[in-house]
Amino acid sequence: MPGLILLYYLTNVLAVPAAWAGVAVFLPKAWDVLINPLVGAAADRSRVQGGSRRPFLLAGALSLPPLFALVFVAPPVRGAGAAVYVGVLFTLAATAYAVFQVPYVTMPAEMTEDAVERGRVLGWRVGFLGVAILLSGALAPAIAHAEGDSAGGYRLMGVTVAALLAAGMLGAWYFTGRAPVVTRSEAEPTLRSQLAAARDNEPFRYLLGMWALQALAAGTMLAGAQYFATYTIGAAAAVTPLFACMIGPLVLMMPVWNRLTRARGVKYAQWCASSLFAAGASVLFLTPWTGPALGYAAVAVVGIAYAGLQLLPLTMLADTLAVDALRTGRRRAATFTGLWTAAETLAFALGAGLFALLLAITGFRSSDASRQVEQPAAALTGVTVGMSLLPALLTVTSLWLLHRYREEQPAVSGTT
Repeated sequence: MPGLILLYYLTNVLAVPAAWAGVAVFLPKAWDVLINPLVGAAADRSRVQGGSRRPFLLAGALSLPPLFALVFVAPPVRGAGAAVYVGVLFTLAATAYAVFQVPYVTMPAEMTEDAVERGRVLGWRVGFLGVAILLSGALAPAIAHAEGDSAGGYRLMGVTVAALLAAGMLGAWYFTGRAPVVTRSEAEPTLRSQLAAARDNEPFRYLLGMWALQALAAGTMLAGAQYFATYTIGAAAAVTPLFACMIGPLVLMMPVWNRLTRARGVKYAQWCASSLFAAGASVLFLTPWTGPALGYAAVAVVGIAYAGLQLLPLTMLADTLAVDALRTGRRRAATFTGLWTAAETLAFALGAGLFALLLAITGFRSSDASRQVEQPAAALTGVTVGMSLLPALLTVTSLWLLHRYREEQPAVSGTT
């Protein structure tokens, strides 16, 4: 949700200049580079000592929803003051999210050592994730724009999404109470030792680099969606069907990507998903000249690919962690997933910052909710490029890292 709506909220409701808005969105997520590995190490130590990861899930579930709501309940300030307020609250929210997300990503690797079963678990998880993203991504902009981009609309949106967050996160905590745990992790005590572990694991390095570039591409596109709807398609409310076209295929296409993985391998499936994402994003550039219909169709193609980009890297990560455990005799799942989630959140933040930088360079004019300003032609072009060609270029670049990734399969303990 912050990736979709926060940058636009700053520039078009709180009158924060694009460059300052980019900083306010980027710095809190850059903080995740430090906090995520530390959370991973703490969760590892808890697991080694016989504890559970679930208390981390509960702590995040209780703290993130109110902090998320407060991000959109800004005091009556504009410009730099609003940027500082949002930046501070967003930093606290990012910390709460790290406490939940790092153990959450780790748990599938500890629930089963069967690669087939683990793939099925991840498929279900990403499927539910798709439903949740579609619900919140369609509902939140509709609420925010119901009163014409007013501050009151964004406050109501923040509270509504916070309630959804609380339900989902508390549900994840409660329903994993009886989840099996077949392996235990060993903690890397310092950030330096965690980075050293990543450096010594070549497949993980290339996989992490590929995912970071693709998350950067998705983050840039996500940050640009509201601007693209407002200035390219011509209606702020168009972000809801635009978002639905992108996320709608997530659930429907998950079984297709799973079948392709079983038939041709996960690396081949990732090649297909990445190439399709780049192609769809490139076609999106033509929207100003061809009309909205092509834009929606191109975004739907991106959505089909994005289903694979959500599932397949996680599958490769789980396989890589299993192989690392076999190779080293150590269980370091949370160490690697802490670095993984740190890179993911940083990449998404960089995506928003990169889009904001593009807006600033092309002369985008910020405003508050009470008035709208006409944008120069260069800024309109910047919006289209940031939504299309830039994500496509980043995704194509990630294919080199995917090429270097060495696909390894852990021993399968059984079939399901």
